Amino acid sequence: MTLQRQFGFWVLCLTGFAVFLYAFSGILTPFVAALILAYLLDPMVDWLERRGMSRLVGTCLVLLLFVLLFVIVLLAALPLMFNQLSALIAKLPDYVSRLQVVLTEQGGALIERFGGPDRLKEIQGQLSSGLGDAARWLGSFVTSLLSGGQAILGLVSLLVLTPVVAFYMILDWDRMVAKLDSWLPLAHRDTIRDLVREMDASVAGFLRGQATICFLLGLFYAIGLSLAGLNFGFVIGIIAGLINFIPFVGSLTGLVLSVGVAIAQFWPDWTMVAIIIAIFAAGQFIEGNILQPKLLGNAVGLHPVWLMFALLAFGSLFGFVGVMLAVPLAAIIGVLVRFGIRQYLASPLFHGYRLPADQPTETFDP
Repeated sequence: MTLQRQFGFWVLCLTGFAVFLYAFSGILTPFVAALILAYLLDPMVDWLERRGMSRLVGTCLVLLLFVLLFVIVLLAALPLMFNQLSALIAKLPDYVSRLQVVLTEQGGALIERFGGPDRLKEIQGQLSSGLGDAARWLGSFVTSLLSGGQAILGLVSLLVLTPVVAFYMILDWDRMVAKLDSWLPLAHRDTIRDLVREMDASVAGFLRGQATICFLLGLFYAIGLSLAGLNFGFVIGIIAGLINFIPFVGSLTGLVLSVGVAIAQFWPDWTMVAIIIAIFAAGQFIEGNILQPKLLGNAVGLHPVWLMFALLAFGSLFGFVGVMLAVPLAAIIGVLVRFGIRQYLASPLFHGYRLPADQPTETFDP
């Protein structure tokens, strides 16, 4: 097969995969979640199988323990989160008004000095309108999310179907991998296997490490903000932890929400506002100096800009399914790009002349 035909074949496969995701993105969420869950839990089942336990029993045991742990955490945290989130939505207009008064009082003299009284009134009107619109949009969005029949149906299907599909995937995981391996083109089998191992190390390291970091940081923020006496501190901390896999976005979102609530709640006590800021500063220090080096290291090699672009791009193309697949696909694309660069740097196209067959080539791994 010529190079052009090989390239056309893989482009056709990639196009078919993208069309499939786009066409069925509305129903793929539980299946993608099950695939990710099976990928994460399969090493535990393999470990039990190597110690004499049957595949079926190991799958049932690992999945049962995961479901029990998930249900316990859900029952313990969900009522508190729901109550705090509902109360936050109810008090959001009051907080916005209080925050507007504080910002106007503190910055009014400076604005009036440099822009005049007309400029101050203009900014007050814009601030009132902007904060009010943002509060109403957030309240309506969360309310519709919590009360929407489609959302509830999707959540129920996710919680019910995911464990069932994950069970069959884990049970047949080794057979599926062996079958896919048997389909690899013979001439390039070793190269593809090396790339798959690199992808596996990259994706698994990031998923397991980042999930642990998000859980620990969310717990740290939730406990810290609650102990500081911040209203709705638990739910704000959990939100900051859950979206912490997006570089800087999780902590920045939690910081903005916490400082806004702290100003509206504690003003004019700047000490409490400083304590809230110190909690997020401590969280960033723990993440950057302890959690990431220990749990992630160099497992992925994804640049934060590339990761954010992948989340936005795949989310825009395929919705929530795209967001779920963004990190694994970004890691896989990163491995393929690094492989392509290595091939280019070892090729005559880079060197500008045909290399002798027996002459070693220098490669660069970016």
